[in-house]
Amino acid sequence: MSDKFFFKGRQDARQHHTAYGGFQTNASKKSGSRKFPLTLRVTSESRKLELAAQVAEAGLHANITVDTREGVVESIAELTAILNKGPTVTVAKAPDRNDPCNCGSGLKFKKCCG
Repeated sequence: MSDKFFFKGRQDARQHHTAYGGFQTNASKKSGSRKFPLTLRVTSESRKLELAAQVAEAGLHANITVDTREGVVESIAELTAILNKGPTVTVAKAPDRNDPCNCGSGLKFKKCCG
């Protein structure tokens, strides 16, 4: 039978997304901040000082530990990823049809170059 003839009460379409863990609501986890510092591991004290200078120059926060055991590999991937990140790419907006043409003729874009 059809639902339109029998009233079943209000039916919620979906639950609130934060109550049941559906979405990542803590999206402001910025690596290298004071609250979420980088975790770096180095093999010598001199390398620790070198990385501390790089972290301070970049304005980041990091927990740097020295591990002198045999065969330990440095883990500085988080720092290199942040330091090598490229700048934000911006693209110039194309003119609309009724905007003045950017070639300098004084005509509308649709009459000149469009």
